[in-house]
Amino acid sequence: MTPGLVPFALGFRPFFLCAGAAGTLLLPLWLAFWSGALQPTPYYGGIGWHSHEMLFGYSTAVLAGFLLTAVRNWTGIDTITGKPLAALAGVWLAGRIMPFLPVPGALIALVDLAFVPLLVLALSKPLWQGSNKVNRFFIPLLGSMAIANLLLHLQALGITETTASSGVALMRNLVLLIILLVTGRIMPFFTERAIMGSTPKNREMVERLSFGSLLALAVVELLLPGSWAVGLLATAFTLIQMARMAGWYDKRIWGLPILWVLYTGYFWLILGYGLLALSAFGLTAPNLALHAITVGGIGVLTLGMMARVALGHSGRPLQTAPIINVAFILLNLAAAIRVLAPIAAPQMYLTWIHLSGGIWALCFLLFCAVYIPILIKPRSDGMPG
Repeated sequence: MTPGLVPFALGFRPFFLCAGAAGTLLLPLWLAFWSGALQPTPYYGGIGWHSHEMLFGYSTAVLAGFLLTAVRNWTGIDTITGKPLAALAGVWLAGRIMPFLPVPGALIALVDLAFVPLLVLALSKPLWQGSNKVNRFFIPLLGSMAIANLLLHLQALGITETTASSGVALMRNLVLLIILLVTGRIMPFFTERAIMGSTPKNREMVERLSFGSLLALAVVELLLPGSWAVGLLATAFTLIQMARMAGWYDKRIWGLPILWVLYTGYFWLILGYGLLALSAFGLTAPNLALHAITVGGIGVLTLGMMARVALGHSGRPLQTAPIINVAFILLNLAAAIRVLAPIAAPQMYLTWIHLSGGIWALCFLLFCAVYIPILIKPRSDGMPG
């Protein structure tokens, strides 16, 4: 390794690099497949590849980077670094590349399916030995992600015919469940630390209802997709999340991009589930809700989280660069174009899809331009990590 570079000193470094690259490349490649400019990978097919890579490519990279970093803080026990961390990142990267190579489908499945179990193995010791038993919940959550991935690969291999959609729905809900867990910790903490005199708080009843309603909704979506029961549960979840965010909110967040980006991401989640309720009652198209949740909710939240975590764990001031603040605005714009513009001007649907995807890719290209030096160079304060 080049002297002075530390890309494997802590989990956020290689995996936020991977997530930045995925965010930059996946959407333009998908648009090329979708428009017919390129032939999609035969293993997944075009739409199957897009769904798989946004969830099991981009999202798992963000989760791996965050958890391998945060779990060390939560437990006081070191997570993997150096060669083991590089090997884990290599497995993730191989899973992205192999569908485009002339190799057997079984080998593609084997490599891609290996990543999440290896991540669980890397996290099990600190999570299990840590004093906070609640943290152990991440182990079965991640294990369930491996099952969701298996459902996609079974269909890609021709073993099953209709399991991929269930795998996608399960994975999306698992990612959102982890987002609920993580935001419940970081949103009040970040707000209180950044705004003097603020008193953000989690309310026990709201927290229980948040998780209970999401779990119920996930089950009903799998068993009765598009039903009135989905609509009722999505409505309840939307209202509960509004109450949850109100417990954290302080109007002074709007002066701090590193904070408001997280709140706008959470707003997209709320809007997405509101649209899901409307779609279950036949009032809007289901794909609008899906992209409010994914592009707006998952996309904006994860970009903001990576920007904040990378600064904090590299010993730098918690102040984002102006160009990153522009990226925050643009990614919210990409979500609005993908979700709201088709309602206003449905005849321009193809234009909105390409424009939204292009802006998304630009945002992550800006992230890479600013954060690659941060992610590969040592901490500015000289401490390890």
